[in-house]
Amino acid sequence: MDIQLPGSKKIFTNVYCWDLFTFFEYMKKYAVIVAGGSGTRMENALPKQFLLLKGKPVLWYTLDSFLRTYEDIQLIVVLPEQHTKRGERIAAMFETQHKILFATGGETRFHSVQNGLKLVKEESVVFVHDGVRCLISVPLIKRCCAQALEKGSAIPAVAATDSIRIVKGEKHFVENRQHVRIIQTPQTFLSNIILPAFEQEYKKEFTDEATVVEAFGKEVFLTEGEYDNIKITRPVDLMIAERMIEERSSF
Repeated sequence: MDIQLPGSKKIFTNVYCWDLFTFFEYMKKYAVIVAGGSGTRMENALPKQFLLLKGKPVLWYTLDSFLRTYEDIQLIVVLPEQHTKRGERIAAMFETQHKILFATGGETRFHSVQNGLKLVKEESVVFVHDGVRCLISVPLIKRCCAQALEKGSAIPAVAATDSIRIVKGEKHFVENRQHVRIIQTPQTFLSNIILPAFEQEYKKEFTDEATVVEAFGKEVFLTEGEYDNIKITRPVDLMIAERMIEERSSF
């Protein structure tokens, strides 16, 4: 049979039914790991992606999760130029450090991701992930990949559990939290969707990769995220992450 991936004009010919699993499983995968944050809210001069968590840098855990998920994955770590050497030392902690490339961060998240995407050289599945979401699980990565192959994109999201109020000027009103989703990463796309989307001019409305792709005229699709997939932003988050790692290691 012939296969045409979502959003692509390219047709793969002579793919037999019993080859479909192999065809999708071995499609090239890239993960752009955005790690350009500072330590401001952590009350620490060292950027949060380099803080130690159970003896290893936060960023190490993120890289480890993706490297354990797929043997053929290529990681692209986007860092401020002054911290590239520090990132290279973390990469050297892995036997597969040749699978880790580096790109220089830009003025905004959009420009940082754009710089990372320049290293994507072939038709592939592309994950874009926050470097400080260090508790990302293998099942979530695989779920995002599978949906991206099916629909062209996968944006992990979880239902809001708190009461939600929308503020407009001096007024505010309650929003039904059943209609609200908290967006996470890895935001995952086929390369033929995300690469041309990031050729657009930057707009201040771009808050994540999904908004960039939507502005390019493509629909994006949510998938179930994980409440454990927290973003290390404040000191308490580091404490929570340590406890979660301890609980995982006890199984």
